[in-house]
Amino acid sequence: MHFASIRIITEDVARTVEFYERATGLAAKRSTDDFAEIITPSGTLALASTRTVQGLGAQAPRPAANHSVIVEFRVADVDREYEKLKKFDVEIVNEPTTQPWGNRSLLFRDPDGNLVNFFAPVTSDAVKRYEQQGH
Repeated sequence: MHFASIRIITEDVARTVEFYERATGLAAKRSTDDFAEIITPSGTLALASTRTVQGLGAQAPRPAANHSVIVEFRVADVDREYEKLKKFDVEIVNEPTTQPWGNRSLLFRDPDGNLVNFFAPVTSDAVKRYEQQGH
């Protein structure tokens, strides 16, 4: 099995795409006004409008209702990313902090309130863990 992507359903694809492009520094591939992807070497963040899930009826995902998932990006330097994020309107939840498991982490929210984590393994154990996973 190969993990392919995580998809965020939003009412405003353009706004959400712009946010993730600015936050990640990566250009989105826009397929339609209702769907775009931020493609990284290890996975894809898909961004889609509510129109793409209308056929699911009452079971359709609701935008801005996530309280259980954190979208995570491994970055080279968490503190440098923090300085970049401070230059535009972003809600910082937790400034750069080294976690007990060895990752330096920065938590913030996207325009729909979803939590986003920029992290980097910084202790020797954490670096080794990611090397063993082939990252």
